Amino acid sequence: MRVAIVTESFLPAVNGVTTSVCRVVEELHRRGDEVVVVAPRTRVEGPASFDGAPVHRVASVPVRQFDVGLPTPEIERVLVGFAPDVVHVASPFVLGARGLATARRLELPTVAVFQTDVAAYVRQHTPGPAGAATAAATWRWIRRLHTWADLTLAPSSSARADLEAQGVPRVEQWGRGVDATLFNPAWRLDALTRSLRRELAPDGERLVGYVGRLAPEKEVERLAELADLPRTRLVVVGDGPSRAAVGAALAEAVAASPGRPTRPPVFLGSRAGDDLARAYACLDLFVHTGTAETFGQTLQEAGATGLPVVAPRRGGPVDLVTDADNGYLFDPDLPGDLRAQVCRVLGSPDHAADLGRRGHERVRSRSWSVLTEDLARHYGRVVRERQPARAA
Repeated sequence: MRVAIVTESFLPAVNGVTTSVCRVVEELHRRGDEVVVVAPRTRVEGPASFDGAPVHRVASVPVRQFDVGLPTPEIERVLVGFAPDVVHVASPFVLGARGLATARRLELPTVAVFQTDVAAYVRQHTPGPAGAATAAATWRWIRRLHTWADLTLAPSSSARADLEAQGVPRVEQWGRGVDATLFNPAWRLDALTRSLRRELAPDGERLVGYVGRLAPEKEVERLAELADLPRTRLVVVGDGPSRAAVGAALAEAVAASPGRPTRPPVFLGSRAGDDLARAYACLDLFVHTGTAETFGQTLQEAGATGLPVVAPRRGGPVDLVTDADNGYLFDPDLPGDLRAQVCRVLGSPDHAADLGRRGHERVRSRSWSVLTEDLARHYGRVVRERQPARAA
């Protein structure tokens, strides 16, 4: 099969959209499919190809550290030249909207992958009535462009319900894979992991960590609720526009704790590959903070590493976390509930180990290979359904 992927984000940018596109390209290539990628041009030059797939760059403009691709005619030239069997549009909003419109005009089958809840982000960044109005307008745009797709894939039951509630037609659920070869409990025995843990917890502190982008919508400041837990240390892995604000909030919360029972928070910056796997493996507990996540990929990576997890009872994490099975869900509207759920895990090392073991069992079979086979079946469906119309 010939697959054209139009994505709002790609390397060198590192985020959930980029990661999922890269894994899909790799797995499609292993299947023997031909792939081409259309992505925004970046300020730091990105690769011209990835795993054998050509990467065509289109003009872009910088918006809040993102390179937003412009809806230029370049997309049509790529699609006409490549003649794909199906067009896969990753997290469409600007560049993806042009990709969907172009594919529709060329009568090409399309699959749109909903991944970023832009309306929720807009609502968080714009308080008051203006925020509500802007979020409503954003949903109108999302509904319009996803209506152009033959099929929309939502990453979680929550995201699917949101799309259907907004009137988006033809929605199915398709999750995300996890690299269980990279993320696994064996890293805890690694010499460099053990050295990192001794450095972060010299007196045997329990390490409570977050991994991900540091941006307002990730709500990492919620970790301040854990600042006074005795014999713990907050560990943050990642970077982004909120790095300074998050650092100040967490440091101040720990410093203001009565008796200062914990060590200052530590920021390890962005990590990838083995270094990221080691960062997960040195933790005792993983905490996910954002309430606008459509999925929660880092929860799967933590689970694959054998960590117990705590996450909001909202959005994608609801599909990934089951109370007392692999972790706990907290009520983001109830002050103190995050702390209470973290204490349930840390209160018993044996219980924490059981949670982590069951979390590993839950996710180790969710490989990108299996998920891409599911995706290929969705591709085949839209191609078959389009054939009578194209013949006519």
